[in-house]
Amino acid sequence: MKKEFIIIVTTIIIAVSLLLFSCSEKANLDQPPKPDAPLSALRAVVDGAKPGIIVDSLGRQILLRGVNANSHIEYWQYDPEIITNYPFTENDADLIAAMGWNMVRLCISWSRVEPNPGKYDDSYLDEVAKTVDMLSKRGVYTLMDLHQDAWGASLAAPPGTICTEGVTAEGWDGAPEWATFDDNESRCKTSHRELVPAVRAAWVNFFKNKEGPGGMGIQTRYVNMFAHLVKRFANTNAVAGYDIMNEPNQFLEETYPLLSKFYENALQAMRLAEKEIGAPKRLFFFEPTIAWQAVGFPAPEPFKHDDQVVYSPHIYQEGINDGKLEEGFARATKETIELYKGAPIVVGEWGGSPKRAKDPNDDYFQRHLYEQDNNLFGATIWSWHTSCGDPHAYYAARDGNITETWGFFNQNCEDNSYDGMRTEYVDVIKKMAVRFAPGAIDQVNWSKDDTEISAKGSGAKSGNHLEIFVPSNDPKSVHVKASGLGKVNSISWFGGTLFYAPANGGDWSIQIKTIN
Repeated sequence: MKKEFIIIVTTIIIAVSLLLFSCSEKANLDQPPKPDAPLSALRAVVDGAKPGIIVDSLGRQILLRGVNANSHIEYWQYDPEIITNYPFTENDADLIAAMGWNMVRLCISWSRVEPNPGKYDDSYLDEVAKTVDMLSKRGVYTLMDLHQDAWGASLAAPPGTICTEGVTAEGWDGAPEWATFDDNESRCKTSHRELVPAVRAAWVNFFKNKEGPGGMGIQTRYVNMFAHLVKRFANTNAVAGYDIMNEPNQFLEETYPLLSKFYENALQAMRLAEKEIGAPKRLFFFEPTIAWQAVGFPAPEPFKHDDQVVYSPHIYQEGINDGKLEEGFARATKETIELYKGAPIVVGEWGGSPKRAKDPNDDYFQRHLYEQDNNLFGATIWSWHTSCGDPHAYYAARDGNITETWGFFNQNCEDNSYDGMRTEYVDVIKKMAVRFAPGAIDQVNWSKDDTEISAKGSGAKSGNHLEIFVPSNDPKSVHVKASGLGKVNSISWFGGTLFYAPANGGDWSIQIKTIN
């Protein structure tokens, strides 16, 4: 009798708890969105026939849009008097939220996570966690990007190295020195940084898992480091996922199949790490080689993966690479369907010189933004704030020129100071945008002059909110027309306006147009 009583009471408690949870969730849906509300976990939904989508715990599709932030990268420092990057601050988080963005691709360095073999610097990850928290409190997700460029900072030529005239020997970022095996090849750069003989040798040794300190392969060390990173943030819903490696330098026939094998091993380690601590599966972002956008190198071979992976090419065509940007979008779509079972697509990097935003005859940025909406891709532009001490500025500094950095701030490289934001650049990139849809998005149409955006979709759950960001701080400056939605309301959102409305259920559509 006592046992039956306990079962009955337990059943009642569970039923009441579920009812209260359901009611509280519904009540939350009736309230306006709050920037500091806890972010829900993201997951991929795929059907294989087209690129998949990314949704939150309510099933609302999210278009992940934002910017790269390099504050946590350990760069090679070409001048000890000039810092290589700026710390990430609360003001940065405010300004990013004011752009209407909902994700930051946060670049971190293997050399900082694992400065010594098997020894992880958790104080560094605590610094990263503070940035994640700052962004989360403003409704912005973080994509953890294990960043590298041309292998690592330690491949800079030692003092006294003599290269031929006009040839440099700079370093970049990524791998720690203890994991760098360059086979004593030349560190002098004759063309592209990725083609430096020492850089190429270091990458071949990585893909072949050359034995390093302690008798362990250096790729194995990397995968273990990645698993440690995953465990650190596995229960943090504000972390959208992990980009396993930025722009891997794979363009040799002998290492082509090894890139996919590396991805397979890393994903397996990620899932095991999550399982060990009872965390949900987070999104695994993977990229083609850096030669994909530069010279049209093939995408990685198919590899064994689950349905929680995201294809993340860098579409730099017309930004810094040849080719038409529209072709980059089409190619990415074709590859994810044919090779990766229709994984969602988030463009990890794109962009060009901010000076182009001043030219009324240059529509590169507008066309890229248009294609992002047209294809329903996520995307993060490079980059937020770049110091004059960044290796990207080395060439001009070496030659005595005042260099221009990329980023959203007016930078003075005479003293590495900055004064305000690049308003023309901000005005072009800051746009009307669908942040969340109540269900799946079927179509988004955006005018390149940012005077109109329309969207429609299907399969919306009744009560789920649609959220659209508009740069104007005056909600009366636009006309709103909607169907399949309840009352469209608005709230102030970091200097702009966020329009939101609950779905009736099923099909929905909305049009927001500037009033002349």
